[in-house]
Amino acid sequence: MELPSLHGQFLEDVLPRIRKDPRVAGVAAAGSIAVGHPDAYSDVDLIVVVDDEAFAAVMVERLALIGSWTDLVAGFTGEHVGEPRLIIALVGPPLLHVDVKFVRASDFAERIEDPVVLWDRDGDLSRSPAEHPFRAPALDRQWIEDRFWIWVHYGATKLGRGELLETVGFLGYLRDTVLGPMAAVRVGAPPRGVRRLESVAPAEARALRATLCGYDREDAGRAVLACVELYRQWRDDTGAELERRHRAEELAVGFLHDVIAGTVAPQ
Repeated sequence: MELPSLHGQFLEDVLPRIRKDPRVAGVAAAGSIAVGHPDAYSDVDLIVVVDDEAFAAVMVERLALIGSWTDLVAGFTGEHVGEPRLIIALVGPPLLHVDVKFVRASDFAERIEDPVVLWDRDGDLSRSPAEHPFRAPALDRQWIEDRFWIWVHYGATKLGRGELLETVGFLGYLRDTVLGPMAAVRVGAPPRGVRRLESVAPAEARALRATLCGYDREDAGRAVLACVELYRQWRDDTGAELERRHRAEELAVGFLHDVIAGTVAPQ
């Protein structure tokens, strides 16, 4: 695989240093490197596989270890994304974003994508994909339908109160959680928010431009309505069997229209 020069140089420098630690069983790459399309703006997503008995000690030393492998500028742990094993780091200069996830050897088979093994001390990592085939999680359309209309009502309340910054954030949440994944699935891609959507699903990305808005109440209301209409269209296009939340849809969309029209009565 051809890597951008900065990424290739980083791996060339760091892998021999990681291999010197006898507690490390192997190293794999995930993310854009694993799927074969890294570019100059890509992160480096590393999985450092640690012998089970050494894992607790390595977890304590994570930042120091990374600093011994490369020029660490700054780093922090990934609890905010639900992954405390992760260190999110800047290395360099030149600056490069590197995510390093430390996993027990016995947990390597548990994954959300198939990584590329870069170094494997005993061959166990290379055998793991064949022994434990990866199945990408499907988009749970019922989970979305059960929540979508409650979210629409919530967004309408923010719009009605004039909290436009909150409304703009809400629109981003709907794109990341609902519309982006639905757009990707429409073209057979994994549902990963709005990541690379302009190249993966260009027609759907163009449609999503209607869900953008400026700092303007009328424009924000139009964008929330556009989210509703895109969701309805893409939901109905699939023909999937869903328990439709018709009552919630009717009431939430009605409330949204009332908020946009300025006819919501004060409580």
